[in-house]
Amino acid sequence: MRIDAHHHLWDLSRREQPWMDGPWADPIRRSYGLSDLVPHLTGHGVDGTLLVQSSSSYEETAELLTLAAGEGPVTGVVGWADLRAPALAEVLAALPAGLVGIRHQVQDEPDPDWLTRPDVLRGLAVLADAGLVYDLLVTPRELPAAHTAVRALPQLAFVLDHAAKPPVVTGEWQPWADAVTALAALPNVSCKLSGLVTEADWDAWRPQQILPYARHVLDAFGPGRMMFGSDWPVCTLAAGYEDVVALAEAATGQLSAAERSDVFGGTAGRVYGVRVPSEPEPEPEPEPPGR
Repeated sequence: MRIDAHHHLWDLSRREQPWMDGPWADPIRRSYGLSDLVPHLTGHGVDGTLLVQSSSSYEETAELLTLAAGEGPVTGVVGWADLRAPALAEVLAALPAGLVGIRHQVQDEPDPDWLTRPDVLRGLAVLADAGLVYDLLVTPRELPAAHTAVRALPQLAFVLDHAAKPPVVTGEWQPWADAVTALAALPNVSCKLSGLVTEADWDAWRPQQILPYARHVLDAFGPGRMMFGSDWPVCTLAAGYEDVVALAEAATGQLSAAERSDVFGGTAGRVYGVRVPSEPEPEPEPEPPGR
């Protein structure tokens, strides 16, 4: 079982992507569908994927869930919902099957403590009641608030996207490294080995500049709480799909086969509760005699 735990698809004929706010995004300013992604998955033996929201839109989330319900590799969707909505539980219950998590672009909020607002914490508790995961899209600026939220909600599974976007391009280490280590000490949070190439110099990055950051989160969280994600097609601003796979394989090269299996599929399967299409259903537990 091999899972890409983080990729995007979008159709610019349906809606714009507001985060594409400058010429820097021109190389990916087009629509991307499954037909664009599948050759990369096939070439690297990826069995299933997690499709992640890219705009704050219930309509997009519903479209992604429809896509996941069809034939193909998408085994679950991390969508968007307004955590502050009073009727959040009802909104989530009305969404189609296939939703495994929620994400909000916290990195774009002016308030670095947005995650600790009372209405946001109430919304996160609703996600826990619904059996969903919450993806943390944060930078080092928001890591202290993320730590507070994760600690306040031990019943909710959190996943840190892109290792909290360390400043690879400048080579800085602190305060990111200590903040990530502190977050990893909380058992209800996992981390995606994703998005690091776009935090480096897009035109001149080298593996030796990125690998220390990847290995730090691997050490902090351990393979059982790490999962590979390509961040495709955003990654193509700096690297191809094959490059991000090669980086992840280099970062995990010293792990055992079982540990690498966790990073490249097992952790995502457990945390999000997803199964790839080729994976057999588990045998039911036998009933004890006399019952």
